[in-house]
Amino acid sequence: MDIFELDKDTRVLAEAANEIIIYFDTVGKVLYANRSALVSLGYENCTDLNIGVIFPAYFSNSKDKCELNIERGNEEVTLMAYRKNQTCFKVRGRFAMDPHGIYICLVNDVSGYDAIEKELNRLKNNTTDVDRMKSEFVANVTHELRTPVNGIQGNTQELLMMTKDQDMIKTLRLIERGCTDMHSLINNILDFSKLEAGKFQLERREFSFRDMIEYVRSNHINKIQEKGLNLFISISPDIPEVLVGDELRVAQILNNLLSNATKFTSVGKIMLEAITTKTVNGRIELFFMVVDTGIGIDKKDQDHLFKSFSQVDASISRRYGGTGLGLCISKQLVELMGGAISVESELGKGTMFNFSIWLDLPGGVSVTAANAGQYLPYFKSLSEFDKEAEIARRFGSEENRAEIHKRLVKLNLCIDMSTWDKAEAYADAIKQLTDGAPHEVKVQVLKLKMAVQKENSLKAIEEAAALDALIDGCSEGEHP
Repeated sequence: MDIFELDKDTRVLAEAANEIIIYFDTVGKVLYANRSALVSLGYENCTDLNIGVIFPAYFSNSKDKCELNIERGNEEVTLMAYRKNQTCFKVRGRFAMDPHGIYICLVNDVSGYDAIEKELNRLKNNTTDVDRMKSEFVANVTHELRTPVNGIQGNTQELLMMTKDQDMIKTLRLIERGCTDMHSLINNILDFSKLEAGKFQLERREFSFRDMIEYVRSNHINKIQEKGLNLFISISPDIPEVLVGDELRVAQILNNLLSNATKFTSVGKIMLEAITTKTVNGRIELFFMVVDTGIGIDKKDQDHLFKSFSQVDASISRRYGGTGLGLCISKQLVELMGGAISVESELGKGTMFNFSIWLDLPGGVSVTAANAGQYLPYFKSLSEFDKEAEIARRFGSEENRAEIHKRLVKLNLCIDMSTWDKAEAYADAIKQLTDGAPHEVKVQVLKLKMAVQKENSLKAIEEAAALDALIDGCSEGEHP
């Protein structure tokens, strides 16, 4: 067969192809090379051209025979092709034989891909170096921040033991609280940095599950009760007493969710529930729900919740504080434990976070459901959790006025006893309960909160009485 035996349609397609197409016989003589092949190899035509010149490392030539030292067929091969000027480039493709005993070479020039791959690898390495430097910088900065904060906190605690001046004690308590808040912020930033850099390691050790839940409860119960809320905890009896995993990180997730629930709830209750869902090969999946009757989250804002440094809107940060890191860290910790986290919420009707994690069972422990028949979860859906709270949040309703009055009574008691932390918590709860109030009420609430923050007893009692009178003059849908 010679080049003239190629039918017209085949030649038209070959000439239009970007692929290098070469026909050669059993002794290596090139019978046909398309335009892409000639241009790529630097030849004007294929007269007297031998395939062994183009691929010298892959052919053994003799007078009567050309041996192809690579596999023929559908498998792609990568090899070096030599141009007329003896420079070479990388190609990738196939060699096959047609029914007439003619070899067909179909390859693509992939030398440009190598440059792209090298550039991608360079950029990837640069990105890795930047991430490493960022991680090291954050770790160093947070470490350096801890040192002065620890120093301030230590000196503040020493001064608290030394002084009896009440005004000085109030100031020192504020400084101490600020140091505690700074520690929490530093820890969040450091955790976030480690998680982003992929350097976060979970610990694996035995721990008492119910002791861990009690520890979490003790962290929040005072704040919850100070706001006039109720906390309910429901633990399925078939959860083993001892589990294996990172106890501190499980507690951290629950602490983040309960802190948010407390922060955004002014009336009603907060519930934590834990149940088992499955056990496989010595591992157990736990499912947690944290539900509140707080302000809720609009559907369109829920996608932003688990993103770093994200709040559902800017006013949330102004009114309630926070960096937006807590939920992002919780999500990544949950995923490290093989689970997932999600949220169900409706604006003004509360929020339910649920997440699952996998923990290990200690050797010899099996899960039984001997008491499962006695276990009844608190709720089936968010809408069933607490309808009373929804009514109580509606400013001007009878239930709303009763809740505000209840907290004003407790706030006055705190003022009389000079327990200003609790008084400020009640002032915050009143602020949330008057979220939909007329301007005059909101101004009065702000005056009360400022008096409490300044720890001015007489002024705080006076502002509380003025607010109580304003509230009594309000009814649902009416302005005072």
